[in-house]
Amino acid sequence: MIWNVPNTLTWMRIFSIPLVVLLFHLPYHWSDPAAGALFAIAGITDTLDGYFARKYGQTSKLGAFLDPVADKLIVATALVLLVSKDARLVVVLPAIVIIGREIAISALREWMAELGARRKVAVSSLGKVKTILQIVGLSMMLIRWDVWFLPTYQVGVALTVIAAVFTLISGWEHLRAAWPDLRSGSS
Repeated sequence: MIWNVPNTLTWMRIFSIPLVVLLFHLPYHWSDPAAGALFAIAGITDTLDGYFARKYGQTSKLGAFLDPVADKLIVATALVLLVSKDARLVVVLPAIVIIGREIAISALREWMAELGARRKVAVSSLGKVKTILQIVGLSMMLIRWDVWFLPTYQVGVALTVIAAVFTLISGWEHLRAAWPDLRSGSS
């Protein structure tokens, strides 16, 4: 079922990526908030697709594959876009940490699947908190406009830095859980 509700939400997240990029680069006063809002909506669909998959029994192998791919693509895209406008270390370093960790953990999950131990590196509650921090922080950074008295961009940077710390911690936990299998499976 390629077009069930959860998979449709995931496909919408993937198809929103070029729109976020386009909005980010448009020279209009409303384009930054629009890019941030679209990114935030895409982030919300990440929660909804899992909810609907469980609620309606519409889990699928395609959905299990596409969902994390969509998450990683849209987050990496947002990070690259933001670094292109703000190359300060406080923006670049979290981007490197988040993208690097996602690549490493994806490879680790693949390897663990080969060893028949993929469940040891399943998504944890810490990983879910990390994802929420990333989505909220990056949305605020993309919006760029202050909302009332709130310095949206600066708060977004702070949340993204915190997300990068959670990213490192959750990556370390995955590596630690997988280490015995990696050591025995490496020979």
